[in-house]
Amino acid sequence: MCFRTFVPMKNNNKDVYVAIMAGGIGSRFWPYSRINKPKQFLDALNVGNSLLQQTYERFLNICPKENIFIVTNISYVDMVKKQIEGIGEDQILKEPFKRDTAPCIAYVSKKIHQKNPNATIIVSPSDHIILKEIAFVKTVNNAIAFVEDKDILLTLGITPTNPNTGYGYIQYDEDTETEGVFKVKAFTEKPNEELAKQFLNSGDFLWNSGTFIWKSEAILNALKKHVPEIYENMSECDNAFYTNEEQTAVTKAYGACTSISIDYGVLEKATNRYVIPANIGWSDIGTWNSLYQAYEKDYLGNAVNGNAQVFDSFDNMIMGQERKMVVVNGVRNLCIVDTQDVLLITTREREQEIKKITVELKNKDLEKFL
Repeated sequence: MCFRTFVPMKNNNKDVYVAIMAGGIGSRFWPYSRINKPKQFLDALNVGNSLLQQTYERFLNICPKENIFIVTNISYVDMVKKQIEGIGEDQILKEPFKRDTAPCIAYVSKKIHQKNPNATIIVSPSDHIILKEIAFVKTVNNAIAFVEDKDILLTLGITPTNPNTGYGYIQYDEDTETEGVFKVKAFTEKPNEELAKQFLNSGDFLWNSGTFIWKSEAILNALKKHVPEIYENMSECDNAFYTNEEQTAVTKAYGACTSISIDYGVLEKATNRYVIPANIGWSDIGTWNSLYQAYEKDYLGNAVNGNAQVFDSFDNMIMGQERKMVVVNGVRNLCIVDTQDVLLITTREREQEIKKITVELKNKDLEKFL
């Protein structure tokens, strides 16, 4: 087959914008991630920078810093300002309520499009790990070039290594006109284990990395078509962007919006979807198991952060504190997380249940531990 190639764009392109989504509470990462300081603001990898700071600095290689917008809950604005020094007030978009990613993307896309109708927008989570930075920049620049003159929705896909039920899956067509870019057959958000195993064995599925690249006009067209209620509600804010009335208008719009992800709301329905398989050393750090995979381990397979002594134990994820020693003896395949007020002990196989545990704690009026 003949391939059409494209040339990456320069990383200082004034028409390229980044929308970093930083409003989640990371409930599957509890009790390390808490409502008052969720995981994107934490140094989960013990490298001196939070996950948000690492994400922000990564995109400085792709676009000017004034083109990087951060969407976060209104209660986290001060943490954003503290961690991202010098960020402009208009670059922090304050979500008044939790409404999932479709309203979030509608908000930031409309605001950027008003500023620059020719904008290319990269939507990125704030809490993912990218170990291969150079490959990431190259892949994203290729994606920017590919979407430039097209009404398409493009995502970066990751080759799956296990039947993980916490990720979205992308089935793609192996035939392609452009090397490295493939038409998407289907998006499936968080399948059950049996279906995830089928996807893994088929060989034509990728994990959805949650990083999207599209023209602002393309995503606004898709929102208008597939989630018209959200599009219309956010359109009520058009005259308020970049004014003192913006927050009032956004609060009203969010109050009228359905809570739905961009995956369910748009990507599962759209037909103009493409994917680039990306070998970028990706992990979403959405769960303790994903952090375990990212950590260096001792010769017995234990991943340890904090003050811990481990004896005759194998394949454990241990997160402790410097002021208190954790001693582990004769155990295997556990996740042990010790914080100031909560001690979590669970098997690594059942770490997907942590989100359910936080819901139960809330139902029992134990929100002070969340």
